[in-house]
Amino acid sequence: MNDMIPSRQLSTDSYRQADAPQLDSVRLLVVGDVMLDRYWFGDVSRISPEAPVPVVRIEKREERLGGAANVARNAAALGAHCGLLGVVGNDEAGDSVEQILRESSIHSYLKRDSAISTIIKLRVIGRQQQMVRIDFEDTPTETVLRDKLTQFKALLPDYDVIVLSDYNKGSLVNVAEMIQLARAAGKTVMVDPKGDDFTPYRGATMLTPNKSELKRIVGSWKTEEQLTEKAQRLREDLGLQALLLTRSEEGMSLYTADEIVHVPADAREVFDVSGAGDTVIATMAAMLGAGVPLPEALATANRAGGIVVGKLGTATVTRDELFAQRRRSDGA
Repeated sequence: MNDMIPSRQLSTDSYRQADAPQLDSVRLLVVGDVMLDRYWFGDVSRISPEAPVPVVRIEKREERLGGAANVARNAAALGAHCGLLGVVGNDEAGDSVEQILRESSIHSYLKRDSAISTIIKLRVIGRQQQMVRIDFEDTPTETVLRDKLTQFKALLPDYDVIVLSDYNKGSLVNVAEMIQLARAAGKTVMVDPKGDDFTPYRGATMLTPNKSELKRIVGSWKTEEQLTEKAQRLREDLGLQALLLTRSEEGMSLYTADEIVHVPADAREVFDVSGAGDTVIATMAAMLGAGVPLPEALATANRAGGIVVGKLGTATVTRDELFAQRRRSDGA
C-alpha cells in the first residue's frame, strides 16, 4: 500500500521558496487546556542543612502563557488574528492569564470555573537550569464545559482554522463533537493529541503527535518502512487528511494520501524543548490559514520549532525571526 505513495525529503531552507505570507488575515481559534507557566529564577550557592538538596535564593519571577494559551500566543506572535477558548479558575492566576492575553492581542473567551484553580506549572530555575517543576491542576466542572461547547458553536463562523490543544487536563472532553461541528462548517481542524486513544480525534484535518505519543497508539517500530505503515494506517483509520509526526533530532515527517514528506531538524543548539510542539502547530496552522502549500508550511513550522528550542521556557517565534534569514538570503 505505502510502496505506491511517493516519498521525498525537503531541505531545511525550503521555507524560503516563496514570499513570506501575510498572516494578519488568518483567523485562528485555539481551544484546549489553558495553563499559566511560572518561572522563579535564582542563585544556587549552597546545599540545605535539612536535606541534600540545593537552596535557591529567588531573584526574579516571570509568568508566561502555557498549554493551549501558549499555542495562541505563538499564533498571535506571527501576526494571526487569534482567539482562545478554555477554562481557568476564578483566581489570581486566572487574572494573570487574562492580562497576558490582553497584552498579546489575543481575544479571550475564557470561562471562569469557581470550583477549580487555574492550572499552574511552577518551574524553579537555578544557574540557567531547571531544578524542579511543581504542578497545580484541577479538572473543569461539567457545567462550565457545557457552556464552553455552546460558545464554541457560536464562535465557529468567526474563524477559519481551529486548533485543539489537548494536554489531557479535562478541557477537551467534547473534542469529538467539536471536530464534527468544525468540519461540518468547513473549517480546517488541527489537533495536538494526548492519551492512549486517538479515536475522539477522528475526522480532524491534521494530527501532530510526537514520537512518544504516536508509539502509545501504534506501538514501536524498527525501520522507516514500519513507521510509514503504522502512520499511514492510523491516518486512514481516523479519516485524517494529514498526520504530522514531530521527531526531535530527526526532524518532522508529514503523511498524506498523496505523498510522504520529510524535513530534517533545523540544526541549532537545543536549550529548552518546553512548548516546542505548541510553536510547531501554531505555525503550521497560521501558514495553512494563509493558503501556504503543505510542504512549505511543514518546512516553516520546522524552522520555527528549531528557533524556539534555543530559548528558555515556553517562548514564541515572531514573524521577523522566522523570515529574517529568508530576507537576508534574498538580499533584502
